[in-house]
Amino acid sequence: MAIPVGLSTSSVFPRGVADTFSAASDLGYDGVEVMVTHLPDSREIAKLELLSDRHSQPILAVHAPTLFWTQHIWGSAWQKMERSVELAKELGADSVVAHPPFRWQPGYAAGFRDGVRELEEEHGVEICVENMYPWRVAGREVEMYLPHWDPVPLEYEHVTWDFSHAALAHADSRAAFQALGPRLRHIHVTDGHNGGTADNHLLPGDGDQHVAEALQLAARTGFSGVAVVEVGTRKARHAGEREEMLARSLEFTRRHLGQLADGAE
Repeated sequence: MAIPVGLSTSSVFPRGVADTFSAASDLGYDGVEVMVTHLPDSREIAKLELLSDRHSQPILAVHAPTLFWTQHIWGSAWQKMERSVELAKELGADSVVAHPPFRWQPGYAAGFRDGVRELEEEHGVEICVENMYPWRVAGREVEMYLPHWDPVPLEYEHVTWDFSHAALAHADSRAAFQALGPRLRHIHVTDGHNGGTADNHLLPGDGDQHVAEALQLAARTGFSGVAVVEVGTRKARHAGEREEMLARSLEFTRRHLGQLADGAE
């Protein structure tokens, strides 16, 4: 079966959730990843089901509100995880994307691996822990995540790999894909400049992460998860330009997953 290629709601920011479903449908994506944010539409089951049905776009994953700027949503760290898993289950999504704990959450971090496993077993939803990166303050690296930003050597059963984060961390995505093997369950298709200072989520192919080769490797080695385009389009000057960026990202992803013949679009 072809690897589904979805569109993240963050890819249309600052526009909303409904715009994501509309764009995904118009451009031929296979579904949507919903990032839970302050927007009510990103959290309301009835509204999300309506959008999914209206645009024939299944919800492939839910991104838990575990980002720095979503700390105020859904209470404590475990409440965020539990509600995200429940939302995914209600919507028929197979996976939840979650960031690792912050350093100021030592209690949450201490039980994170076991707690994730228990939630997965209880609800039948995969929790895919995402690779992050060290923060840099005044030229110095500051470790902000526990036990680490890199999920590769850690005992997470399911992992999300984000190319923009990998660029900031000076990580080799191809080597990570090989090391993760079947633990790699979710891919955020984007790009970044190795050694850069901003998590700017470039369009795939616009950075240094060898995204094409990594996607080709995933396809060759039997990756059976979901690839989700998560790119920054806020600099688009008009809706048409944003759609061109998203169409280009979809074409790039499908081509390097082996879903398009040479010369096809």
